[in-house]
Amino acid sequence: MTQLSDGIRLAVGTLTTVPVPAPRVIDRRVAGVAMTLGPLAALPLAAAAGLIVAGGVAIGLPALAVAALALGAVALGSRGLHLDGLADTADGLGASYDRAKALDVMRRGDSGPTGVATLLFVLLVQTGALTGAITHGHGIAAAVLSVLCGRCVLSLCCARGVPSARPEGLGATVAGSVPVVVAAAVFVLAAGCAALTPGLPWWRGVLAVALGYAAAAVLLARCVQRIGGVTGDVLGGCVEVAVAAALLATA
Repeated sequence: MTQLSDGIRLAVGTLTTVPVPAPRVIDRRVAGVAMTLGPLAALPLAAAAGLIVAGGVAIGLPALAVAALALGAVALGSRGLHLDGLADTADGLGASYDRAKALDVMRRGDSGPTGVATLLFVLLVQTGALTGAITHGHGIAAAVLSVLCGRCVLSLCCARGVPSARPEGLGATVAGSVPVVVAAAVFVLAAGCAALTPGLPWWRGVLAVALGYAAAAVLLARCVQRIGGVTGDVLGGCVEVAVAAALLATA
């Protein structure tokens, strides 16, 4: 019970701006619980995105503006953590084939041209895709589904067998902390729930989850090959590319 409560606190405190007490203990089991419960922790963000879409459509705002406001709210609600991770990951992968140099670039925290360009392109894809979903009348479903799908892939990225790129940091704490069977169960549950998404054909919801996972898996595999594993930045990057892919499937 203590691990569950600490895992919930760690997930909510890390992935959102919702104020919660600090976990009493942070170990690999607690980290595994936190990464597994990432979608539940992100429910307030998904709800906020859905409400903004609903409100924007109701008052007649342009679909592009509504999409930007919804995605902006999600970014603010997560402190821009995942967007920062995406930019840092892109900079690291684009900086050098030398593992140590790539990790050093990612550690600096400032964004170079590769990171800025990647961030811009991914945000354009997300905004454009959500705009399309809003135009076709299922923007609320697309916004909620994509936010939750993006957090579901955290269990994939932290599954047993995925190493940490560094001996310290968030990546070292969560890497390999989720049993493979649990990560697989999260995927199956996410696909099953997505099939029941109101306003979408069942297959489109499943496709959104599948494409979100596929995009995250490609980036994850590249990072394991190039820098030796995951870091906190890599996790953030996987979240954002999964959101973009899921939105494309619903556009």
